Amino acid sequence: MASNSTENITKEKQFAKGISATEPEDKEEKKESLTGGPPVIQRSGSRPQLDLSGAAIHGNFEDRYPTILLPNQSDDISHLALDIGGSLIKLVYFSRHAESLTDDYRKNSLRKKFGGTNGNRRNYPILGGRLHFVKFETSKLNECLDFISSKQLHRGGVDSPIWRGNPSTENIVIKATGGGAFKYADVFRERLGVSLEKEDEMGSLVAGANFLLRAIRHEAFTHMDGQKEFIQIDPNDLFPYLLVNIGSGVSIIKVDGFGKFQRVSGTNVGGGTYWGLGRLLTKCKSFDELLELSQKGDNSQLDMLVGDIYGGLDYSKIGLSASTIASSFGKTISENKELSDYRPEDISLSLLRMISYNIGQISYLNALRYGLKKIFFGGFFIRGHAYTMDTISFAVHFWSKGEAQAMFLRHEGFLGAVGVFMSYEKHGLDDLRAHQLVERFPMGAPYVGGKIHGPPLGNLNEKISWMEKFVQKGTAITAPVPMAPPGTTGMGGFERPSARGNILRSDASAALNVGVLHLVPTLEVFPLLRDPKIYEPNTIDLSHSELEYWFTVLSEHLPDLVDKAVASEGGTDDAKRRGDAFARAFSAHLARLMEEPAAYGKFGLADLLELREECLREFQFGDAYITIKQRENEASLAVLPDLLMELDGMNEEDRLLALIEGVLAANIFDWGSRACVDLYHKGTIIEIYRMSRKKMQRPWRVDDFDTFNKKMLTDKRQQPYKRALLFVDNSGADIVLGMLPLARELLRRGTEVVLVANSLPALNDVTANEIPGIVAEAAKHCDTLRRAAEAGGLLLDAMAGIEDESKASTVSVPLMVVENGCGSPCIDFRQVSSELAEAAKEADLIILEGMGRALHTNLNVRFKCDALKLAMIKNQRLAEKLFGGNIYDCICRFEPAD
Repeated sequence: MASNSTENITKEKQFAKGISATEPEDKEEKKESLTGGPPVIQRSGSRPQLDLSGAAIHGNFEDRYPTILLPNQSDDISHLALDIGGSLIKLVYFSRHAESLTDDYRKNSLRKKFGGTNGNRRNYPILGGRLHFVKFETSKLNECLDFISSKQLHRGGVDSPIWRGNPSTENIVIKATGGGAFKYADVFRERLGVSLEKEDEMGSLVAGANFLLRAIRHEAFTHMDGQKEFIQIDPNDLFPYLLVNIGSGVSIIKVDGFGKFQRVSGTNVGGGTYWGLGRLLTKCKSFDELLELSQKGDNSQLDMLVGDIYGGLDYSKIGLSASTIASSFGKTISENKELSDYRPEDISLSLLRMISYNIGQISYLNALRYGLKKIFFGGFFIRGHAYTMDTISFAVHFWSKGEAQAMFLRHEGFLGAVGVFMSYEKHGLDDLRAHQLVERFPMGAPYVGGKIHGPPLGNLNEKISWMEKFVQKGTAITAPVPMAPPGTTGMGGFERPSARGNILRSDASAALNVGVLHLVPTLEVFPLLRDPKIYEPNTIDLSHSELEYWFTVLSEHLPDLVDKAVASEGGTDDAKRRGDAFARAFSAHLARLMEEPAAYGKFGLADLLELREECLREFQFGDAYITIKQRENEASLAVLPDLLMELDGMNEEDRLLALIEGVLAANIFDWGSRACVDLYHKGTIIEIYRMSRKKMQRPWRVDDFDTFNKKMLTDKRQQPYKRALLFVDNSGADIVLGMLPLARELLRRGTEVVLVANSLPALNDVTANEIPGIVAEAAKHCDTLRRAAEAGGLLLDAMAGIEDESKASTVSVPLMVVENGCGSPCIDFRQVSSELAEAAKEADLIILEGMGRALHTNLNVRFKCDALKLAMIKNQRLAEKLFGGNIYDCICRFEPAD
């Protein structure tokens, strides 16, 4: 195959080097491309082109398969890419999903103050479009064609002006790869009136792998002894690597870079061998049936082991254990048995191990030959099957003596389809960065007994109706199978879910069981992380026991959450239906994760809490605690003037201590904590706050106040901080009586203050959209807050009378508000809003408040500037695990930049 390497290299260059429809404004600062290099080919045709030149993750649960959100898109796109294999058809298609970002006065004002215009970006809609990933069984080709036709994907989609204005299919070309692109070309022409343009299969696989490994943070994982471990691949150190594609046969591809790959080896013993021999020996009728048999097998009934030769002993002199296979099927030589005397399950497992070990050994020998450390496996043979991955991993580990490891890809089922999509001119994936991708997991059709019940669900009402149907039948919904809202999901081809109780599960759909991949251009890496390469937001690893505990906590909290969500929608019958459906959906997510913790990729507590919020949004609950937040804000604002008067009567040092005590005391208000919910039933918000303040006694469980106090008060000739970022937590007393007075103190000392809050609601957390109203009310009682709010553009009525904004900014240091880009009680600093990233560039103090942002996440994270972490612990287990303490203990941790 060496003679084909030049052709392959040229082909992959064509896949890898697309161009964006919109060039960066500053051509001297073009970002490094994920797919590399300038365009090398030009394609003709009238099909509109896709501008993916900056994408980000945002929004609701959508689709079973990775839906990529693309934001800079202004033209209609009709790209549809197909990978038509012998068993499955994989589709990748683009659909518009534009939601313009409101470019209001406040945000314009912030851009000017921060001295930036969001990097090199022009103005763009948040959600310009999405890439959808769908699969069908090849045997159900007609369903696939119906799906394409119903959505008019081959004509740009039913909402496309091209379709509405000119519904002709003349000269429409769809790109495809796989053997089916040749086999079914006439069928596509007859049914849809389109031509299939064939793309090189190997080049598509490599292009898809290159993109996914660089764009998705935890795409790669190892699989040993039934356990998945996700591997962080440095996108700058990806090449070279070995890609082993196991289909009917095996191709071993050495990938040296974008546009540089060659097939260096292979074997004719692959998935087709396993299926063919297995079919002859076991009479199984499908590949999945054969894999399922292997789960129940015992290969020692057919394989000759080292122990069989040496009387049950190890051959320790050469490092072989008694359980090592000396000869596959070797035991059958000495036994007087017929084929029918052997269990099909044992035959299937023995055959699986023989072929997997062979592939693993050949792959490692090629890696050794070329000096490669990274070996990725994919292809039809893998299919997320635990035994297969384990045996390949064992072989690579054994022959390399532990120096190399086999790695697998979460999205490996879509490698070819992704590569085909990228072969379109101006595919738009060039500028995509990992921090602009967020994966979401929508709830889908319920299944029972390993089978999906019901047709594709087209909208929320259908989804709820099907869930109610299963409840009426008394059938438990044991796990979710992701689905999509109207126009975003495929049908058919769902495979058997994981079985309970086995260490190694047959999860044949794992390679295609991925979430909705959104692209959000407004997300950035927080620039003040000391070491972003090793940043891990989650403080506690979710072991099985830890998962079980938090699942119990979330399950117990669920009824109260449903009540609040339904009440927020007026308690209507429709709200009650959606509330019940949300509870079943989220319970099903928890059941799925208890069954297979790695089902959704690398998952921490922060991800689990965000999953709950996304599930609420999926069932159209915009803000479950809206009425409670409004009521608590009003109650807190009523007592704010007295608090400010009390603070103003103190000396400087006493006042700073009182302010920190106030933040900690007010942080008790958390509707996500069972202990705090119980307190709400025993008193009013003001009574609880006063009780909390009275119990403030130092030293706290972590008490760095004296160090912080010294930094604040040491040198009065210099302002201690230029700009402070205050990451606020809850509504009500937390923001009004805790963080606002602290912000006021910083403002009085000449420090610019930026209040950083959620972009979307989560529990009773305050959002960025709510803060200006709260500040406006507070400013009626405080000139310092009023002047700072005017300077920061928060009081629009006051600003409207000032023609020159620069004059307003001289009145006072500004108080500003920015969105953090999140909709969760926690925060992941790998993905924050570009607005926050701009604000952070001149910040020299960070204050993280609350359990979610300062304890569950980021407790052990260091920043480039001073950081103060403040929280009251409202969970006994967390208090014991992190600090050896008790519930309601307080944390005041100050971490100087040096």
